[in-house]
Amino acid sequence: MIKSRKNRVVITAALVCSVLTLHAAIPDPLPDPDGKPADMSKKVKVFILLGQSNMLGFGKTAQVKAVAAEKYPYLVDEAGNWTVRKDVRNVRVMASGNSPAKDQLNDWLSAGTGIDGGKGKNQIGPEIGIGYYVGEVVDAPVMILKACIGNRSLGWDLLPPGTEAYEHGGKLQAGYRGTGDNPKGDTGGSMKDGWYAGCQYDGDTAAAKKVLENLDKYYPGAKGYEVAGFCFWQGAKDGGNAAHKAFYEKNLVQLIKSLRKDFDAPNAPFVVATLGHEKKGAQICDAQLAVDGTTGKYPEFKGNVWTFYSNPVCKGGSANSHYGGNGETYMNVGEGMGKLMAELLISTGTATSSGSSASGGAKTINTGDVKRATDRGYRIWTDIGGRKLSASLLEVKDGKAVLKANNGSTMPVPLDKLSDADNVYIDSQR
Repeated sequence: MIKSRKNRVVITAALVCSVLTLHAAIPDPLPDPDGKPADMSKKVKVFILLGQSNMLGFGKTAQVKAVAAEKYPYLVDEAGNWTVRKDVRNVRVMASGNSPAKDQLNDWLSAGTGIDGGKGKNQIGPEIGIGYYVGEVVDAPVMILKACIGNRSLGWDLLPPGTEAYEHGGKLQAGYRGTGDNPKGDTGGSMKDGWYAGCQYDGDTAAAKKVLENLDKYYPGAKGYEVAGFCFWQGAKDGGNAAHKAFYEKNLVQLIKSLRKDFDAPNAPFVVATLGHEKKGAQICDAQLAVDGTTGKYPEFKGNVWTFYSNPVCKGGSANSHYGGNGETYMNVGEGMGKLMAELLISTGTATSSGSSASGGAKTINTGDVKRATDRGYRIWTDIGGRKLSASLLEVKDGKAVLKANNGSTMPVPLDKLSDADNVYIDSQR
């Protein structure tokens, strides 16, 4: 028999032969938040979100609410009102270049407290999906800290420290804090010589650090913090510049290293998302997929950097057009990034990142702050016919996912019989 609450499917052993769900740990869909505050005796686990307008968020919340009970049931309660995570703060700050940042949002996480240039509450970004999933697997207080602005490239505005001037197309391209006229120069972080390479990187990181310096303003009652992870969704502007596109992978690797260094979090999990309109084979998409720790290309990223391939869950449109404001795209990408971050936290056993504390010094995240996989439910997998099953993923072999159902039986399921979301998950595990 199938029981449902707001279309939440609970599947019995009798349906084992129907089809499938996920390996280990995270329930899908998530349960409603219980409305309880976090254990404030623990340090706040901070997840820093950066990028350009993709990360900024232009998803229409009205559209999400219309389908939430069916597709994102944890976002709304039985009465159809937005749920609120009282254990996750949703903070957003914005600076243009390295000018002083302005607060855009400081509230408990909920799809009902979105953005509209600071004027309204009718738009969301991927922070909702990320925050709900991370909040579900971390027992400590969580802060989703988004510091970004639109129309910024990794090859110029967000160019990270450590990037040296390089030649492309017979022209010397600026390194970090260089300018067009002086590619090797160092402005010292001042805009007296105009906008410089890395100006937005300096601004975004300074804005995030300012929040952390004033922690109690953004998370009342906080007892210090630890930077526990990073999420990055960006790339559209680089696509229009041949040099930026050609060096995107190299710059992305340096970005990951620089952010971890700047926030004293050398092992913090890092999740990248590809542009929704790009498929594998596109230059920037391939660069973003290349840094995934499972590729083996960057051994130091194994087990701590994953890339979410977002094209299968994008509902149309391009990054430059903000995906037409489709709220489901922003939710789907946020969920994808959130699940990968949650899996990284769980798979390490400790989310073994180091971070800064408000009281100073490097800290290690306590293993007790991350809920054990055995404490969690299972992800529901869905086949192309809409049938569902609870199971774990044993291996992928000969074009089939070998699944172990709750009753202990195993079954090989052809990959082309699984939903796009299931195949995205399987790709992330390879």
